[in-house]
Amino acid sequence: MWALINSDNSIAEIIRFPRNITINDVQHSRKIFTSWSWADLNAIGIYEVIDNGQKGQDFFEYTSQPTYTFNADDNNVTTSYTITEKALDDVNEVWSQEEIDDGQAPDGTSANDPKLDIDGNQMVTVGLKTQAKEQAKRTANSLISRFNWLVERSIYDSSKAIPSAVSTYVAAIRTDCGDIETAIDGASDMTAFKALYQDTYNYDSDGEITSVNTVARVNRWTDDDTVKTYIR
Repeated sequence: MWALINSDNSIAEIIRFPRNITINDVQHSRKIFTSWSWADLNAIGIYEVIDNGQKGQDFFEYTSQPTYTFNADDNNVTTSYTITEKALDDVNEVWSQEEIDDGQAPDGTSANDPKLDIDGNQMVTVGLKTQAKEQAKRTANSLISRFNWLVERSIYDSSKAIPSAVSTYVAAIRTDCGDIETAIDGASDMTAFKALYQDTYNYDSDGEITSVNTVARVNRWTDDDTVKTYIR
């Protein structure tokens, strides 16, 4: 990207793709963006945009649109972002005074009155904890469903019992899911919640990763080595 800088060092425009451009009544072809040197571009007020601002992690945080800053000494424009944590817990939606003033709320609504759906139910913005627990349930169901054929077989042929190894494995997966949900509920803040997703590693003397030390709690499920022959 490029930035067009005004004579007072304010940013006139962020240019994301080469295009024909008029600067000080002089028309320039879009080719200048790829053929001119930075010195030549700087001379007419065009500078490099370096996207070096730290962004949030999409699952955990919201990242704002970039704020651009011109650095005259470095002859470039850099970016910065505002990072906002997403809510861990579910939030019951309510009407704000601004929404009421804008006529978005039903007649007679007061600030902080609950927002209701068409069926009269409280509208809820689902927090990260609920999302994480639902994902744990989906993972558990996916792991267990690989053995559904054994259940169906036992229904149609009572002499075909479900192997004990499979029963033990399925019980372990259900325990894993419960433990993961408990850990999620127990996360007191975003730092603790993020830790549930962070593997720890072993390193050599050069600082290179040699092996995984601990698999993150949300990713740690009982190994299926003992039941691989039954997976369908």
